[in-house]
Amino acid sequence: MASQLSSSAGVSLHDLPKSHTFTSALPADSAFPTPLASHRASREELGPRQVKGALFTYVRPEHQGRRELLGVSRAAMRDLGLKEGEERTEVFGEVVAGEKVLGWDEETGKGVYPWAHCYGGWQFGSWAGQLGDGRAISLFETTNPATKIRYELQLKGAGLTPYSRFADGKAVLRSSIREFVVSEALNALRIPSTRALSLTLLPDSRVRRERLEPGAIVARFAQTWLRIGTFDLLRARGDRALIRQLAGYVATDVFGGWDTLPSKLPPGDVESTSQSPPTGVAETAIEGEGVEEENRFTRLYRSIVRRNATTVAAWQAYGFMNGVLNTDNTSIYGLSIDFGPFAFMDDFDPAYTPNHDDHALRYAYRNQPSIIWWNLVRLGESLGELMGAGASVDAEEFVEKGVQAGGVDELVQRAEGLIAGAGEEYRAVFLAEYKRLMTARLGLKSQEETDFETLFSELLDTMEALQLDFNQFFRKLSAVRVADLDTEEKRREAAGVFFHHEGVTGPGNTDASARARVAGWLERWRVRIVEDWGSSSARDDERAKAMKAFIPKSWILDELIQRVENGGERRVLERVMNMALHPFEESWGEDAAEEERFTGDVPRAGRAMQCSCSS
Repeated sequence: MASQLSSSAGVSLHDLPKSHTFTSALPADSAFPTPLASHRASREELGPRQVKGALFTYVRPEHQGRRELLGVSRAAMRDLGLKEGEERTEVFGEVVAGEKVLGWDEETGKGVYPWAHCYGGWQFGSWAGQLGDGRAISLFETTNPATKIRYELQLKGAGLTPYSRFADGKAVLRSSIREFVVSEALNALRIPSTRALSLTLLPDSRVRRERLEPGAIVARFAQTWLRIGTFDLLRARGDRALIRQLAGYVATDVFGGWDTLPSKLPPGDVESTSQSPPTGVAETAIEGEGVEEENRFTRLYRSIVRRNATTVAAWQAYGFMNGVLNTDNTSIYGLSIDFGPFAFMDDFDPAYTPNHDDHALRYAYRNQPSIIWWNLVRLGESLGELMGAGASVDAEEFVEKGVQAGGVDELVQRAEGLIAGAGEEYRAVFLAEYKRLMTARLGLKSQEETDFETLFSELLDTMEALQLDFNQFFRKLSAVRVADLDTEEKRREAAGVFFHHEGVTGPGNTDASARARVAGWLERWRVRIVEDWGSSSARDDERAKAMKAFIPKSWILDELIQRVENGGERRVLERVMNMALHPFEESWGEDAAEEERFTGDVPRAGRAMQCSCSS
């Protein structure tokens, strides 16, 4: 989502309104049922173990020692409702480093106390059991007075929790820099994402991964940190009552009410009927008849499906890959979440994955839409009993005992049909959003039926065959003038700007064949541009605004990490974040040579980089 800028001047972190709806509405870890019980416990008592019948554990951040605030996102501060300059206060530095808890009174035991989420997950297609926030601790919720959006502020790298398993509760600077930048970059690109407020270096923290690395904390926030894996764990444990309670919380407290959910699609072509279904259906209303009955839990499921379809379409349009799309990394709000081995595409390769441990390419670029659907089917299985119950979902016997023997077949048939129908809706929403975004990325104002094959698909095939940089292609295309494409000779000449600095790449390609292929595509694109904008070059600049985008590629982040961690530089982080926050600019008025390099051709050694999950 694009940055929601508050019209108010903002407030201090101390005065920011704080709430704890999540911990007030849902069951806590029975070992520490109150904030005081957790606060009086030793760190050893709060360590790793199995937590059942609960969705969170009260746990405070660990003391970290010295700290250095490396960076702050000004867009994040505005969206939270914080005033300018607040980041320079001592309180701000203490809170985002986990050294100070705001909103809780230790003497009375009243107020908001930090917590860690409990969830499970399917990882690489296998059930992994209980996972949870092993190094992330939520501080409080806050609602921006101007936008009315509620966020949950969380520290990643804040210390051990009951969900740390065999880990240390820490985060390294390397991965923290990556998450800090990409969270805000995705948001600025209008791709739904969790956010990053600040990045803090912990000089006294040395963390062992593949090597000994400096520790760090990212203060991050989101409308919710609930995942598909939250439901997965409850289903695995057979906790029917808590699944129902959690689903109700998501609908009323996260999505804003049962009446905000999409109504049942009318009969007809799902490609048409799935676009913008009306809302306003009453909580207890049943839509449809027989095995096609849809109750409120089906509407909730479809809302989560639609949100994720929209997000994965944006990933595909911008060449973004998460790298670890397990169900514990799939947001029920449809947010890009938990950034480990992620990347933006360099040379277009549908089989590319940024995760060097993903040998089967499960989470490769081409597989992302189907993997997100696989995860959503797991959610459908968790909600399946509630969905399949149809009009009987609130019957006392069903609520208390579940489906009885005589109703199993009908319930299963209905649930399977509803999940399959949601799959068709997922596909339709995904394709519609993907087409919309690709239309914009190509500088077009309208969509034609033939665009998908003649422009989108042919462009991707050309990129793959010639090993052209995915995002660089759109940025370079934005600079091409319509008048420079009106003859075959001009189009062949213009084709050269899309090649790498070392020349034509890709097996079997020559300069002549590569230019001919690109020129053919440019002619089809020129025709559509003229249809939408006219033949005058006077509107080229207006058209180009939506086409060019700064993308924080892996090689840029790698250089950034080296310069900050090993070179001791600090301003470069601020400059890259400024570019990420304003991706559609031509220049940013800072280091011109650096900006040109970061928006230019990817060095050969920096293409298709991979990394591990060991962050």
